[in-house]
Amino acid sequence: MGITEGRVLLKIRVYSNATIKGVSLYERIVSKAKGLGLARANVMRGITGYIGDNKINKPKLFSVTESQPVIIEVMDTEQNINKLLPFLDESIKEGLVALMPISGAGNIK
Repeated sequence: MGITEGRVLLKIRVYSNATIKGVSLYERIVSKAKGLGLARANVMRGITGYIGDNKINKPKLFSVTESQPVIIEVMDTEQNINKLLPFLDESIKEGLVALMPISGAGNIK
């Protein structure tokens, strides 16, 4: 049995200015994942990107309020990841969610 066998990666793309009751959406997602006991969560700010036919988002010099893409990665078993999906369904108004198997070495106990 491989170290990552049976593990999946959940990738969520939202915008940095998305909030729920004044708290950033990505912070809420990470807190919910932690509360559910999921193995790992990670947040990365996108440098540039787009969704579908929308304009390309890229940082503007000296802008701190500009909405930028944020990627949240959550890793665990598919059964555990499924516990997070209802929260994502009700919380994400604009974004993308992808679920994929993990292959290769790595310990995500």
